[in-house]
Amino acid sequence: MTALKQYTRLESTGLWRETPDGQRREVIVRMGDATLMLADPKSDQVLSHWSLPAVLRLNPGTRPALFAPGEEATEELELADDQMIAALKTVQSAVKSAVPHPGRLRGVLTLGVTLAILGLAAWALPGVLVGHTASVVPPAKRAEIGQRALDDITRLTGAPCDGEMGLPALARLAERVFGPKDTPILYVLPEGLSRPAHLPGGVILLPRALVETGEGPEALAGAALAESVAEARRDPMLQVLDHAGLIATFRLLTTGDLPEGALQGFGEAFLRSDRGAPPDAALIAAFEQAQIPLTPYAEARAGLGRPAPGLIAADPYKGLIPSPLISDADWIALQSVCGG
Repeated sequence: MTALKQYTRLESTGLWRETPDGQRREVIVRMGDATLMLADPKSDQVLSHWSLPAVLRLNPGTRPALFAPGEEATEELELADDQMIAALKTVQSAVKSAVPHPGRLRGVLTLGVTLAILGLAAWALPGVLVGHTASVVPPAKRAEIGQRALDDITRLTGAPCDGEMGLPALARLAERVFGPKDTPILYVLPEGLSRPAHLPGGVILLPRALVETGEGPEALAGAALAESVAEARRDPMLQVLDHAGLIATFRLLTTGDLPEGALQGFGEAFLRSDRGAPPDAALIAAFEQAQIPLTPYAEARAGLGRPAPGLIAADPYKGLIPSPLISDADWIALQSVCGG
């Protein structure tokens, strides 16, 4: 997304509607490195958090411009600011340029390469093809595939919790843990998810129990940080492509798109899978860098069936009172994220 550097921290006003039947309300629109944040102009509370690569223009060539955070999203943003509209158009152009548009000769060459790879893949190791494809998927496409995977998962878990007071607090916790640049998007799922997990495109999924039963935000923050460590060690795109299968993986490699239905049933497999945990040494280093205590996370993990005595023993904050990650008011608000 290097084309967007000139727009980093750009702000404008807009009109936001949460649902098609909802009332429009004025918001402050802020563009970051990878996200678009919509905030209340009076309180500065975050109302919604969009992934920039997934943003869609609903009415090309018409003013005021209308945008949505994805193909099946219910939210809608109306913008009249020329500079912000131009910035979002740059995003869309970057997304389109990431998808190959082969001509006739290129199509012939691609077909030849595809047939050769198909023969090799059938004879050799399919894992080589999956690993290579995962390594070349561009960020915009990863974000799109991550959202498609999340859509299939939420068939089983219900839509991510979206309490009006809790979402801004969740966004502030994410920024405290990961910093303001390339902050992952955190989702709390109301049911069905027994352990924290992650998806392609910087999406981290957290179980509702971590929010409602914790004594403070440290366990929740630690779970999110641990998932980012796990993502850095094993690409979540591998699990998606393993489920999609070799034919769908070839389609993604050669055309830039997964076929319709490739992720059908992914949610069942995802929720059943045991993704393991990163090595203690990697977690200890990450927690120390983020200045987050290890003990609350380790105790929460033990409650989910994964004891981690080594993490508790290595906690540099053990017996101390660390600085609060977010305010008490934000933590109380965050605990209500699944309650409205």
